[in-house]
Amino acid sequence: MFRAFLLTLASAALLFAASQKLYLKDGSFHMVREYQVQSDRVRYYSTERGDWEELPLDLVDLKRTEEEVKEKTEARTKEAAELDAEDKAEREQQREIERIPVETGVFIVDGEKVQVLKQAEVKSVTNKRRSVLKAMSPIPIVAGKSTAEVDGPTSPNKVTGNRPEFYFRLMNEERFGIVRLKPSKTGRIVQTWNILPVVKEIQEEMDTVEVFRKQIADGLYKIWPTKELEPGEYAVIEYTEGKGNLTAWDFTLTR
Repeated sequence: MFRAFLLTLASAALLFAASQKLYLKDGSFHMVREYQVQSDRVRYYSTERGDWEELPLDLVDLKRTEEEVKEKTEARTKEAAELDAEDKAEREQQREIERIPVETGVFIVDGEKVQVLKQAEVKSVTNKRRSVLKAMSPIPIVAGKSTAEVDGPTSPNKVTGNRPEFYFRLMNEERFGIVRLKPSKTGRIVQTWNILPVVKEIQEEMDTVEVFRKQIADGLYKIWPTKELEPGEYAVIEYTEGKGNLTAWDFTLTR
């Protein structure tokens, strides 16, 4: 609606700006709606007096008049095209938003299909124990080193291409991105945690993929790698820095 209003204003502005300057060789000008060169005279409609008038042709600076008309016409055409392009982009983005499910999660659009990535079960692994993390819930803080892992050597989610685009509807306003997973004896490592004993905070270590982020609605983002990715194991993650809150949607990237 707002874009349509802007287009209406632009159209009105074009009509209002239809008046132009008919320059004379002495540097003065008349404001006219239109003009016609007729033999040795110039006939024009004066917007000041609302009537047709005439001038000798040799008094009129036609070159300057025509150059200004051309410049204004090109500027108006460019402005109208830009408004039309912006309006088209907004309509396309709205259609894009409407295709994504309202539930939180990670999605991939493939043509007319929307693929929902299954959320992985993330586990905290130490030398002594292996426990499932509750989504976005703090873990018990125990000093030492541990890993946040997902089971299995590969993901059940298969993604093709080298720069996949994901739509991410966040659970909370947390940090998020894409990471490469490292193999372990029990699965694939999402993050390595160094848990500090006194302050009881976690230092996360992970193989982060550099990504572009674009917010397209409240809580809905589009993310994709800035560079081509090699085939392998990856995950889209959401986490709270220093707290051990971690949610992951793992995927295997193939060509």
